Amino acid sequence: MVLAAAALFAFVLLFAIDFFAPAKNPYIGILAYVIAPLFFLLGLALTLLGAILQKRAERRAGHLEGKHRILQIDLSRKRDRRILASFAVGAVGFLFLTALGSYETYQYTESVDFCGKRCHVPMEPQFVAAQHTAHAQVACVHCHVGPGATAYFKTKLNGVKQLYHTVLGDFDRPIYITAETRPEQEICMECHWPNRYIGMVDRTYQHYLSDEANTPFAVRLLLNVGGAEPSRGPVGGIHWHMNIANKVEYLATGEDAETIRWVRVTNAHGQSTEYRTDDFKGDPPQHDIRRMDCLDCHSRPAHNIIAPNDAVDVALAAGRIDPKIPFAKAKVVGALTQPYTSKPEALQAIATSLHAAYPDPAQADPLIAEAQAIYRQNFFPEMKTGWRTHPNNIGHKDWNGCFRCHDGNHKTADGTKTIAASDCNSCHLILAQGSGEQLKKLNADGHTFFHIDAEFSEFSCTTCHTGGPQLP
Repeated sequence: MVLAAAALFAFVLLFAIDFFAPAKNPYIGILAYVIAPLFFLLGLALTLLGAILQKRAERRAGHLEGKHRILQIDLSRKRDRRILASFAVGAVGFLFLTALGSYETYQYTESVDFCGKRCHVPMEPQFVAAQHTAHAQVACVHCHVGPGATAYFKTKLNGVKQLYHTVLGDFDRPIYITAETRPEQEICMECHWPNRYIGMVDRTYQHYLSDEANTPFAVRLLLNVGGAEPSRGPVGGIHWHMNIANKVEYLATGEDAETIRWVRVTNAHGQSTEYRTDDFKGDPPQHDIRRMDCLDCHSRPAHNIIAPNDAVDVALAAGRIDPKIPFAKAKVVGALTQPYTSKPEALQAIATSLHAAYPDPAQADPLIAEAQAIYRQNFFPEMKTGWRTHPNNIGHKDWNGCFRCHDGNHKTADGTKTIAASDCNSCHLILAQGSGEQLKKLNADGHTFFHIDAEFSEFSCTTCHTGGPQLP
């Protein structure tokens, strides 16, 4: 009976905490509506079992049916007072521990450690990747619980379903975002003010070639982020798509929305223009029309799995890999991208490969340590997860990103308008490019992009840039 009372007490406490909490926790549903009721039912079952066993004991002792031993408490007897006091203290202590345990469990289920390591073992790739992004200090529940009662209830049900599949081990590998788990744009806007005007942002991207000298090649850009709020600045730039005055809708093929075949743009005056590719002959209302939001471009805002080429570039630029080691980039990227079935196998194979390429431990050991660190952070063979499985549509180097629409192939029905295939200076201005003295030659009007190790022509970056070993 004490166990049942404690479970009921825990349910009421958890419900109250959840009701008055400023931030909602989807996993409180598991605690309040699954765990607490189970203990309540267990307490009732134990009470019933005790009554049955007591009745059988009385029968064996020769008592007549219909007569039961009556519980008598006589406070004038010292023994009864001692037993009652012990029971009262024990019951109050048990309820206190229940309250404390319920509260601490509630707090723990809100933690990133719980989401990434305990209940969500399948989410290891997302947990590890999140530690190396700008959102590393943001708790999972702050983004993965939508606003409003409907989204909250949906998240609770989804959390119970995730628990079920985690216990059975029949979850997908890799795990993709779905319509029911995709965060709402309103969640992003709780921290990121959409009316903010960004303007031009100065960025330098440091790369290294896969040649013997690990030749450095940097591009310094002014990114035209701009904005879409007229009162803050001129409408334009990348954030024109922010849907404050403009509404952009599209049809995509596949869950990852990497192939976009139809686009409709509605301006602030309600005028709409439709664009489609030549191979799309369908009727848009018969399909799932999506409205563009933050996550269509910021597709990996908090769980970015870095491509091996980029990860090795960062290690070279930071000095964790010595650029003077011949073919260091090519060898490390090659070792990282072999097909492995488990992480231990991969770490051992990386060490073996780099030891064979560099017999000198002074060269091999730092390379191995950094290569293994990159692998641990970005490769998860047990979950079949890596940079290839989760597109990052910011930009257009390793994934089509911007060029999903801006490829020159989306036209109006009469063919008079096209979503422009943007040239290099439409969204960014190349201030300088190259290495050494070349980076000091700033051009306010913008340089024409040149490709250092291949003849540049009008082709998609992703034709050669895959994030892994460079294609010929």
